Amino acid sequence: MKNVCLYIFIIFILGSCKKTEYTVSQIEGKQFEISDSIKTNETFESILKPYREHIEGQLSEVLAHNKRDMKRTDGPLNSSIGNMMADATMELANPIFKQRTQNTIDIVLLNFGGIRATMGAGDVTRKTAFEIMPFENEVVVIELRPKGVQKMLDYLASENSAHPVSGMKIQLRANNTIKSVTIQGAPLDTTKNYFVATSDYLRNGGDRMYFFEDAVSETLLNYKLRNLFIDYFIKKDTIDFLPDNRFIKTN
Repeated sequence: MKNVCLYIFIIFILGSCKKTEYTVSQIEGKQFEISDSIKTNETFESILKPYREHIEGQLSEVLAHNKRDMKRTDGPLNSSIGNMMADATMELANPIFKQRTQNTIDIVLLNFGGIRATMGAGDVTRKTAFEIMPFENEVVVIELRPKGVQKMLDYLASENSAHPVSGMKIQLRANNTIKSVTIQGAPLDTTKNYFVATSDYLRNGGDRMYFFEDAVSETLLNYKLRNLFIDYFIKKDTIDFLPDNRFIKTN
């Protein structure tokens, strides 16, 4: 009898350990429309109201004045807002990088697609920074060998787009080949490594900027681009940018 019980017990254990396979036989879904007809929960509203008002007050604080409408499309190869973003990154990121590494940033390169709004003439607020840079991207400085720098230049020439740049001037011929390049006011040195400030998104190959994979070194500044722009607006009384000759096409 004991052997029979033991046998039944073993069968029970083995059966309970057997993997059961399930298959989906039906999928159902319901659509819930969100509209003004949904009643406000007064309790939740009373809890959230002071926080909402505090945040809205901070976002609407005027930090600077913008002299004119700035768009990412107001120039063929560089734009007013792109120039502002690149120059702001150079001005505020460079001291941090220099303090940490004793080196200086040579070039800033951001991306055209990362500019998500225009900056209208008039008041500039914290909300402005959230509108033009809604992402959590941070500034990273990449050291590139001459080969990587050439890949970067070839990329910019082939893209034929207004990617924001600072610290560098590029002239293209009519056929999109590079005519001349200066970096920090000096001709491109094809034997020198250069330090390029960009975003962590682009560092990881965003917008097909794969040349950053050739990095000799990288320094993450722990500085979100959006916060950098807010600090820049606070620092400047007036924002005044136009398309210029930093990236142009000639005959």
